[in-house]
Amino acid sequence: MSTPHTLFHVEGPIAFLTFNRPEARNAMTWDMYEALVTACDHVDTSPSVRVLVLRGAGDQAFVAGTDIGQFTRFSTRDDAIQYERRLDAVIDRLERVQAATIAQVRGVAAGGGCAIALACDLRVCSPEARFGVPVARTLGNCLSAANYARLIDLIGPAKTKEMLFTGQFLSAADAASLGLVARMADAATLDSTARELAAAIAANAPLTIRATKEAVRRIQAARRPNAAAIDDLIALCYGSEDFREGVSAFLEKRPPRFKGQ
Repeated sequence: MSTPHTLFHVEGPIAFLTFNRPEARNAMTWDMYEALVTACDHVDTSPSVRVLVLRGAGDQAFVAGTDIGQFTRFSTRDDAIQYERRLDAVIDRLERVQAATIAQVRGVAAGGGCAIALACDLRVCSPEARFGVPVARTLGNCLSAANYARLIDLIGPAKTKEMLFTGQFLSAADAASLGLVARMADAATLDSTARELAAAIAANAPLTIRATKEAVRRIQAARRPNAAAIDDLIALCYGSEDFREGVSAFLEKRPPRFKGQ
């Protein structure tokens, strides 16, 4: 179940998946995304597992987004749309896993990492944790319709616009004030706090938890637009000179020079 960049293990009723690429702040490769799907599949076929905890190795990041190097191969409109569809499939699989899910966030949860954290049922974080999708000041791309909808569900349309327009991160305190954080603990006790929450959930009626989770998911899903609803906007951003400049600037570790083209 473990891979070179993910660690999976089960302790009684609790499964743990650790994104283990700390030298890259746990930036996600497709192998890592696929390992997340595999972990969800394993949990769904293991009746004794009642909670899945996701966490990042090291102290800098939960997940710092998708590995940007993968974007250098984009050349067509379909590359962009298929990337967002593929990412949507992973996040949707995480939302549909039958066990309760907890994101244990220490450090930054950015881009795809923010999407993963927000797709979990609950979040436990340390005071230095930050949540954001800073594409307006880094890559110049955009989100899928489903990920916009998730943000709107959790923090509302105005806060979603502010966060994405500015490219700023929500601090742990701000995230807690918005109801995104279930528990906050310092780095030394973060793991035990997540375990205590997971154990409390695991001790309760599993069918009640499963029904509640799926009911909420269905209600939220019913409000979401068709995936193709914003394909034109995805193609506009990913097919732009600005996006190519954003990727180059990120890899060259310099500020991007956006022109709106």
